[in-house]
Amino acid sequence: MAGDRHTEALAQIVLNNLENQHDWTSATVYRQADLPRPIIYGLPPKRLYVHPDEQIATIKVEKDRKERIVQLPEPEWVLPLHLAEKWSPSQFAAVFDVLDALPPSDEDPQAGDDSRDYDDDDDNDNDKELAQLRLWRGPKRGKRILLATVQDDSTVTYYFMHDGLVKPRQN
Repeated sequence: MAGDRHTEALAQIVLNNLENQHDWTSATVYRQADLPRPIIYGLPPKRLYVHPDEQIATIKVEKDRKERIVQLPEPEWVLPLHLAEKWSPSQFAAVFDVLDALPPSDEDPQAGDDSRDYDDDDDNDNDKELAQLRLWRGPKRGKRILLATVQDDSTVTYYFMHDGLVKPRQN
């Protein structure tokens, strides 16, 4: 029971930090029987991560169209941890095994409606390029979790963790 109270308290600290310090919306604590602890999902105010391959494709499309493509935020999973906890790779793998790539979306019209992301008035070639970009928000999106590491003074530090290997981003 003490462990349950500990993980619930961590989840509440992180939820409070996301909503009040980082302006996340629709942040929700997610509990599932086969998860080792509560996990949070929600919508950040801006997009937090762009896959390196998507970044390259987006730059090419922007160059061809001579305009920027709007990058709307997408929902993210958040795993609350305490700095003193020691997690093994198998514990992280167990969390990834249970979660889907995309969190559930109650009131998130942006996650499923890509028409707001792109202007579809261009010719067919551009439409195909834009359709390819849309795949990164669905079938091509890999599993990732934002680790929320809570220190003793309630400071929260965030790191992305991916399921598997992801090539490094190019600057």
